Amino acid sequence: MAFDPFSDVPARRWFLRGTRILVSTPGLILMSSFIGFGALCRESGLTLMQSVFITWTMWALPGQVILVGAVAAGATLPAVALAVTLSSVRFAPMVAAWVPLMQPERTAGWKLLLLSHFVAVTSWVVALVRLPEMPKEARVPFFAGMGVTLTVANTIITAVSYNLSGQLPPLLAGALFFLTPIYFLTSMTAASKIVAERLALLFGLVSGPVFHYYQVPLGLVWSGLLAGTLAFLAHLARRRAT
Repeated sequence: MAFDPFSDVPARRWFLRGTRILVSTPGLILMSSFIGFGALCRESGLTLMQSVFITWTMWALPGQVILVGAVAAGATLPAVALAVTLSSVRFAPMVAAWVPLMQPERTAGWKLLLLSHFVAVTSWVVALVRLPEMPKEARVPFFAGMGVTLTVANTIITAVSYNLSGQLPPLLAGALFFLTPIYFLTSMTAASKIVAERLALLFGLVSGPVFHYYQVPLGLVWSGLLAGTLAFLAHLARRRAT
């Protein structure tokens, strides 16, 4: 086996490498998006502590926006809970794909459970791209450094932007927040490894606007189910053809 100089790097140094996500393009875009979230919380009537608590405990920007929007609209608690739950269903397959990369046979269950809190689109995409190239002993500290750093930094940004939102032009706040779906789309495209994944993205891009135009209830959920089903069927047909 060839000598791997990276395999001897202590866990502490791998953790610090994970913190470098802050100066990467994904990290900067995500932090810019949370500037808009802090402004949204203030405009929706939430307190500073409520806004910070949402970011720290939920750590899923789409779900956070749904929660704040539903509360601001006066929705009932069961309706809010259902909406947030549906938006978070996507984390089940994401975590299922993430766990094998974390060497579950060598990592304590409580560590995986704790680190799973930091599984979000940004950290998940970076993990899928970077972790397979790393030594096995480096994956847990690297992901921990990345997840903790992103969560702490964006919790602080939520608090700062909440207090400064009165000085931030609404158009700028909206533009910063719109960076999030743009980044999600480009990062998911870059992380797609097989044709079925790319087809699912393509079908979602087509069906999503259609469901939205016709104001279909739970249109985003139905769009995801339809896109995923069509991509899976296309994958099966392609396998049979070959």
